[in-house]
Formats: sequence, C-alpha cells, structure tokens
Amino acid sequence: MIEHLRPAFALLGGLTVLTGVAYPLAITGIAQIAMPGAANGSLVEVGGKVVGSRLIGQSFSEPKWFHGRPSATSAADPNDASKTVDAPYNAANSSGSNLGPLSAKLIERVKGDAEALKGESGAAAVPADAVTTSASGLDPDISPEFARLQAKRVAAARGLSVERIEALIAEKTRGRELGVFGEPRVGVLDLNLALSRLDPS
Repeated sequence: MIEHLRPAFALLGGLTVLTGVAYPLAITGIAQIAMPGAANGSLVEVGGKVVGSRLIGQSFSEPKWFHGRPSATSAADPNDASKTVDAPYNAANSSGSNLGPLSAKLIERVKGDAEALKGESGAAAVPADAVTTSASGLDPDISPEFARLQAKRVAAARGLSVERIEALIAEKTRGRELGVFGEPRVGVLDLNLALSRLDPS
C-alpha cells in the first residue's frame, strides 16, 4: 500500500511546487522585467499620485469632463445587505446588467439617455456605446463618435472652442490594433487628463 501511495504523493508534491510556485513566480518575474507597467495594472500617476488605471473605467459626472459609457455595476445596499443598489464603475463588483432586450427598465433607461444626449449635443442619433453598458461595467474606452458627441458640452463648461476639444479627441484617438483588430477608441481617463492640462486661453 505504502509503495503505491509514495509515488502519488511525490508526484502531487512535485507538481504543486512546479505549477503552484515555480511557474507563477517565473511568469511574474518575466512580466516585471518585460512589461512592468502592464504587469502592475497599467496605473496612471499624476504628480506621484495614482489617479486610475488605463484598464478600468471610472465615473466622471461633471459637465466639464468627458463621461464614459454607462455602467451597470452595483454594491450592497447599506440599509439592507440582502439587496443591491446601483454603483456605477464599482471595480469591486464587475458585472453587466443582465437585462434582456425586452426589459422595460432597459428600454426606458436607453431612451432617456439617448434623448438627453441628443438634447445637449443637437445630434440626430447617438452611437451605441453612449447608451449601452459593457459586459464588465468598467470599460475604460469610448468610441470617437461618443467623445465628439460630448465636445459641445465640455467646451461650454470650460470656456473653450469646440474645435479645440475636437482636436484633442483626434489626438487621443487610438486606431485598430495592428490596423485590423478592434475599433478606434478613446481612453476616457487619458482624455480627461489631457483636458485638465489645456490652457483656457
């Protein structure tokens, strides 16, 4: 019996050390050397202080900032732990809304958001990412179309010309990966940081 168990335990111990300790440490070490920024969460620092990550969206609600796409994340209700309340861009609880296309709540919210955006921008239509949530609820990017839709509001709030804001959007727009994968996009945090450095004059 012991001679049958000994190789099994030896194999279990060896594979545990190899796959549970040695391999993760090796990959972590390689990542820290090859791409330390990405390995540590793509954190963005301003004046030595971390202000966010390029990978996780955050809530901007004031008119002077560009807003991200809607977020359906939630948090525990402080008055009743068995329930949840809306908590946009809650990075501790990444999730989508799971509302179907026939959901009255979803239809009402999308219509309301679309009308509000059309009213502030004067646009006849809005891009899909302006009124829909992502699967994670933490999407850090928006489409250039959604960014341009907000240019008029941001320009008015900051006393800048719309042309200057649109030039900033064009400068911060990233194209498709390798020219083919994905869609053009704008990082909301990067855009707002660049916006904060603009001289109103």
